[in-house]
Amino acid sequence: MIDISDVTVRFGGVTALRDVSVQLEPPVVGIIGPNGAGKTTFLNVFSGFVGSFSGTISAFGTELLDLRPHQRARWGLRRSFQQEQVVDELTVEDNVRVVLDPLGYSSRNREAYVASALEFTGISSARKVRASELNALERRMTELARCAAGQPRVVLLDEPGAGFSQREVAHLESVIRGMHSFNGAMTLLIDHDVDLIQATCPSTMVLNFGSLIAVGRTSDVLTDARVRAVYLGVEEAE
Repeated sequence: MIDISDVTVRFGGVTALRDVSVQLEPPVVGIIGPNGAGKTTFLNVFSGFVGSFSGTISAFGTELLDLRPHQRARWGLRRSFQQEQVVDELTVEDNVRVVLDPLGYSSRNREAYVASALEFTGISSARKVRASELNALERRMTELARCAAGQPRVVLLDEPGAGFSQREVAHLESVIRGMHSFNGAMTLLIDHDVDLIQATCPSTMVLNFGSLIAVGRTSDVLTDARVRAVYLGVEEAE
């Protein structure tokens, strides 16, 4: 379980997150809200990319905000970004391997983790291919393999499905749904695709102007009047 208490982030006079308190349970939690709601800032606090904040985030008994970013990585925090971060000059397997190199695994275990992550994400056949030669889905799957490999505890995904076809989104859905069974990790997923959120996230939280306005079972959240008004653009009839 992840226990978040009174997390506030300010950038000058702008409050990006305001007293966010919530408890999140595995396996997958959606994070939705309109543009500028604070969703990416929320993941940046987890990752250690935001230094001006107050509050606490306890994940499975560890206070993450006490750890530096590299310490969070060693603990088991993984992250993808809106713009995937694969290295064009490296092969697919080397892109995964470099994430594991600093984590202290034996060579044998590291190679086993690389192989199983590539199999899990469906790109084993491209393991020797340079990333510069991959299509968009293969690049995203390489990044998800980086997140899945080894023994992650929490995986943070920021709009992984942007720009994909229906077939490609279906493959992404299967990977996200399978993450917990594959390695035990809990996933937090930001995406504007409501269908993807419904297909992968048993529970969802909603941010608006930096404040938490709803959290709970995804089907209940998406029918909440406040959520429909601020996120889905649906005004309830009086």
